[in-house]
Amino acid sequence: MTNFVIAKPPVVAIPVVGSDASFPVRRVYCIGRNYAAHAIEMGHDPDREPPFFFQKNPNNLDTSGEFPYPPHSSDVHFEVELSVMLKSGGTNIPIEEALDHVYGYALSLDMTRRDLQGEMKKMGRPWEIGKAFERSAPVGPVHPASEVGHLDHGSITLKVNGELRQEGDLNQMIWKVPEMISYLSEYFELAAGDVIMSGTPSGVGPIAKGDSMEMEVEGIGSMTVVVI
Repeated sequence: MTNFVIAKPPVVAIPVVGSDASFPVRRVYCIGRNYAAHAIEMGHDPDREPPFFFQKNPNNLDTSGEFPYPPHSSDVHFEVELSVMLKSGGTNIPIEEALDHVYGYALSLDMTRRDLQGEMKKMGRPWEIGKAFERSAPVGPVHPASEVGHLDHGSITLKVNGELRQEGDLNQMIWKVPEMISYLSEYFELAAGDVIMSGTPSGVGPIAKGDSMEMEVEGIGSMTVVVI
């Protein structure tokens, strides 16, 4: 038994639908601008270019249903996303084998301190201060692919206080889930417990304390997150 010099940090785990077990999180990869309309609204060319990824920390994932408005920002945006949970991994995974590594899917939000992210972009610096802050990735329970199948189409929406703000279809992803897995595996050794947040459709915008965000992905239901 390993003797640690400090208390061992807790394992981040996401509940699994229909089970008393949980999905343990190892890493969180996030793809940027993976829906053409969102790329356009962010001022970028939607043509298919090589994908790019950034990371959140495992303990940024939060299942509480609450999102605390973070400090040092006055422009925090919502981004609804489908998260992909891996049960295995490796390097140089062929596209045709990529879905064999998927355990399941979950609703999630990539909350972003847009003003801080914008400052970092202007200076050519990393985005973590805008993306990887505490509880910046509200997430719902994991739906096993063995139960819901592999989600390659279906509506993805987000409402704020009952008003529809984001609406798209999973088939509008520029880089599909198997392609993301294959591409990432060329640069990283993927493993069980990895999470891939697959991008957001257009319509992102700011939230305020007291707002209620309801996200829904066809096939895995809905989830509400309240800004506190």
